[in-house]
Amino acid sequence: MTKVTLSDPIALRLPVDVLADIEKIAATADRTRSWVMVRALRYYLLNEGAEILEIAEGLEDAKHGRLHDLEDVLTELERLARDDAA
Repeated sequence: MTKVTLSDPIALRLPVDVLADIEKIAATADRTRSWVMVRALRYYLLNEGAEILEIAEGLEDAKHGRLHDLEDVLTELERLARDDAA
């Protein structure tokens, strides 16, 4: 198993109900609170976090003029659909 490189410890204040749920999950899964929180953060980063980063990247592309004309995109999609149908 590969050893994971860890950061320095960080302090995090959580709502009491969230911490209670984390502790219940950790106890049920026979894991640590840290393990549960890391899993939750990774899930967030793969979903909502990734979406936020994609939006930021798109805004940055637009800011620098890296855009595609909508008519060109639609024309290409129609061509691809015709090619797939053939």
